[in-house]
Amino acid sequence: MRFVRTDELQNGMRIARPIYNKKGVLLYDRGSKLTSPAISSIRNFGLIGIFVLDDAEPVPPMTPEDIEFERFKTIKVYELEAEFKEIITTHRAHRLEFICNDILSSYGHLHRKVNFMQEIRSKEDYVYKHVLNVGMLAAMMLFRMSVQPSEKMDIMQSCLIHDLGKLMVPDALLMMDDPEELDRIFDNAQETGFEMIDTVFSATPNIKRVCVQSFNLLQSLRTGREPDHMKVLTGTRVLTVADTYDKLTAISTTGQGEPMSPVLALKYLMSHPEVFNKRAVEALVESIDILRPGDSVELSNGSHALVISVNVGNILKPMVLEFSTNKMMDLSDSIFDDMDIVDVVKSMDNRYVMSKDGLS
Repeated sequence: MRFVRTDELQNGMRIARPIYNKKGVLLYDRGSKLTSPAISSIRNFGLIGIFVLDDAEPVPPMTPEDIEFERFKTIKVYELEAEFKEIITTHRAHRLEFICNDILSSYGHLHRKVNFMQEIRSKEDYVYKHVLNVGMLAAMMLFRMSVQPSEKMDIMQSCLIHDLGKLMVPDALLMMDDPEELDRIFDNAQETGFEMIDTVFSATPNIKRVCVQSFNLLQSLRTGREPDHMKVLTGTRVLTVADTYDKLTAISTTGQGEPMSPVLALKYLMSHPEVFNKRAVEALVESIDILRPGDSVELSNGSHALVISVNVGNILKPMVLEFSTNKMMDLSDSIFDDMDIVDVVKSMDNRYVMSKDGLS
């Protein structure tokens, strides 16, 4: 599977993931071959590109839950875009609570883990896709953390609105190639956004408080200074973890580099307990698939292995089959205390996993 920009699409290419319109109606199913009218439609639809399959690559498996996950995100990204434009124009939130309720209804009561698939982002839609992912992760984490319903709405709105200031950065500045200067511009924009959040949500001050606390915590990590001593709100703990995990694993055309695998992103969160609350990180692990049976992984001894079963108690210590010795190893056993998973390994067609059918 690979990403192809819209202007490079060709007849006969096969679509790897379903494409929906803003109403959630399926336009093109996975496995469909592109035609000239389809390519024109995709261009008119405003997509910057799509995932396509390599010539000999089979259509990757997707569960009904995976398909609904993509459909849901397509709908909500367009709703958030419209809502944020209204907020910036009128300084009033019109439908944000409704969007939060939709996310909570769909993903705030799940007893199963979600295959949290990332999508391609451009400079134009990065913020909308990012905050939606943060909100969806937060909804799942809040459920696992048994947060009271009375707190959830403020936290959810904080997660969706925290990057509002970035939407007010002029397009011309987004084209800059200087990362440090861009960071400075975005930091200043965040401050402007917090002022607007304070105005729009003046009746619920914890929304701004969560946004500001999370921003300050992440700033302390970036600058190397000690975090401020403050009473960290539950919403801040959730937002900080969800925000960072999504940024680290995002697939973007904005020049931010290669995305981390879920395993490396989790290791990053675990390595900074002074910023990322342990219980919030645990809730993230309980909510989404970090490792799954069928994943190919690299072990700390340099060998490669196949994940056979996941260890619920320690996600980085699963049962694996080592390729070089053809031996099963339970990494949670004390004899493997010095062995860990380094990262997942992509297969030749650029996928991270094989079919679970191959494990039976």
